[in-house]
Formats: sequence, structure tokens, C-alpha cells
Amino acid sequence: MNILHKIFSKKLAGVFPLAIFFLLVSCEEDQSKAGGKKKTNFPSQVFYNAKIIQRDSGRISMRFNAPLIEKYEYLDTPYVETRKGLYIEFVDQKNPKTPGKLWAKYAKMIEKKDFYLAKGDVKIINPEGQTFKMQSIYWDKKNKKMYTKDTVFITDKEGNILIGSHGMKAKDDFSQYSLYSSFGEANSETMPDMKK
Repeated sequence: MNILHKIFSKKLAGVFPLAIFFLLVSCEEDQSKAGGKKKTNFPSQVFYNAKIIQRDSGRISMRFNAPLIEKYEYLDTPYVETRKGLYIEFVDQKNPKTPGKLWAKYAKMIEKKDFYLAKGDVKIINPEGQTFKMQSIYWDKKNKKMYTKDTVFITDKEGNILIGSHGMKAKDDFSQYSLYSSFGEANSETMPDMKK
């Protein structure tokens, strides 16, 4: 029995290193095949309950709140995404006490191209108190223009309502805008007198 134990342990000692060698070689082959295509569509940075303040020359120019921000840096066109909503206040230095505001359920920012998208119950209030509601809006920051092809509902403090059924384009501060296929209702008490 002692002889049988010695023979068995010698054979096992010879087979064991060989098994480890094949195991390692097979793992290396799998790793080299997997290494050919690296996955890059994952967020490189994730921020929870973000509250960001942007300053320009010491003055607050923007406040940004989002429950989740994901930054995708390892793609050909990197971008930042907020999938759980956002709230932004844009502070205009001409009127710093009344910031413009934006709410949306989703946003995507392609900083390389200075291009932004907000969608999902988008609501914008400009410093003059006009409220713009739509499903999506695009911002071309380089050209300082915003636009959408969605129906836009605009209300003001006096109760006037304008509707752009085929979208709008606007300056990025909403001081000027054009509606496509527009109609609306106006409060006659707040309209100026038309004298001949």
C-alpha cells in the first residue's frame, strides 16, 4: 500500500504542473482574444446628486443640479449625459437677480462640438418671465442658437399664450425667438392701445 501511495503521488506531482500550464495558456489565449476589442461605451466618471456652480470673473454664471451625471471620455466623440433629470440656472450679468431656468428629464452635452440636447418635458423660463415648454431642445453654443421642431408653448406673466406647432429657433438667452406655424391667445387688457 505504501508503494501504491508513492506511485500515485509521483504521477500526481507530474500531472499537476502540466494541468496548471494548460490552464494558464488557455486563459492567456482568451485574454488576447478579448483584448482585441476594448469596450469604451462605459462612463469614466459618475457623479451622484451633483450641484455644480460655474463662475466667470468671480461671478456666478450658472448653477447646475442633477441626480446623476455620467461622463463618457473613451469614445471618438466624448459626451456627458444626465439620464435622471437636471435643473439649470443661467445668470445673465445684465440682470443677475433674475436667472433664466431650465428643467428637463434628460440631457446630453457634446463639449467638443459645443452642442447640447435636453429632452423630456423641457421647461425654460427666461429672465423676462416667459415660460417655454416643449419635449426637446437643441443648443448650438458656438452660434448662440437654440432650436426645436417640437410643438412649443409659450406663456408670459400677463397670461398671453403662443404656440409654435412646428417648433422654433431662438437666441440662446431667449431674448429673441421665431415660431414656426404659430398661433395664440392674448389678454386684451394687457395689450397696448392701437391709435391711428
